[in-house]
Amino acid sequence: MIIKTPSRLHLTLIDLNGSLGRIDGGVGLTLEKPALVLEMERNNGEISVEFQNRESIPVKVISDYEDKIKTSARRMMDYLELDGGYSFTICETYPSHSGLGSGTQLSLATAKLISEADNQQITVPEIANIVGRGGTSGIGVASFDKGGFIVDGGHPQDEKPDFLPSSASPASPPPIIARYDFPHDWKVVLVIPQVEKNVSGEKEVNIFQEYCPIPVEEVQQLSHLLLMKMMPAVLEKDLDGFGEAVNSIQNIGFKKVENQLQKPIIGDIMQLLRDAGAPGVGMSSFGPTIYAVNDNTQDIVSAARDALRDIGGSIIETRAQNSGAVLEHIH
Repeated sequence: MIIKTPSRLHLTLIDLNGSLGRIDGGVGLTLEKPALVLEMERNNGEISVEFQNRESIPVKVISDYEDKIKTSARRMMDYLELDGGYSFTICETYPSHSGLGSGTQLSLATAKLISEADNQQITVPEIANIVGRGGTSGIGVASFDKGGFIVDGGHPQDEKPDFLPSSASPASPPPIIARYDFPHDWKVVLVIPQVEKNVSGEKEVNIFQEYCPIPVEEVQQLSHLLLMKMMPAVLEKDLDGFGEAVNSIQNIGFKKVENQLQKPIIGDIMQLLRDAGAPGVGMSSFGPTIYAVNDNTQDIVSAARDALRDIGGSIIETRAQNSGAVLEHIH
């Protein structure tokens, strides 16, 4: 069996103040590329992980992928009370800890393959609960499930009393309060500069503790912008309106904190892409991936190449995916 998952952009968290009794909430977009392709076969022994193109994958990514696959597989096997083992082959990867949500896609893909092989009909939110994903943002889980442009409603504070990243939160995936098809003719250019990632793991936990709660005025400003500008722009296919909303959210609330903690080059590249004509440019999650939503990629890609000339990195031309992960049975 083979599964192919999309990637996702995390545009912003909505409410890290909590004055109404809920925290988190997120806005995100599912992408066609980069994609993760994972193949699985049963075996009689252990959980093994192979890579089709191991030599071209950084060692850190290999160990991260192996760890996530084995952890998720064991959790699903324990849940279903299964014995035996599985051989996993990773046919396509995308960078981990780059702001594209590889951890969630990998964990869900692994568990989905095992549950399908055992003929179990388990919903994607239930799978997320079993493997421990979606504790802060529901965007990755919903991207795997349905794709498209997604807004989630966060967590009640009695379930999640603390401000924490997904990696440190045991809360279940939040409810999806809006999911729209994203205009297919809008293009997305991803720019992933080769910079040492500033924030992940324990450092990420400390940032949530240090900067939250965010002032309620900023949460209100962001909510107004999402409800009365960004969401209608998606439905009305208003690229300029959507772009203005993306640009504005970079300077509000927790996204402002995420941007301020980056190396200056990240902000410089974002400005270069706007100057090259991209209507909307933002940073996904804690970065370093930058995205530019546009309808003319040529100038944007050219500006991105110039920006990466001295530091290195990758550029991916993609678009939204309005559907979730795809499973194929091999006979």
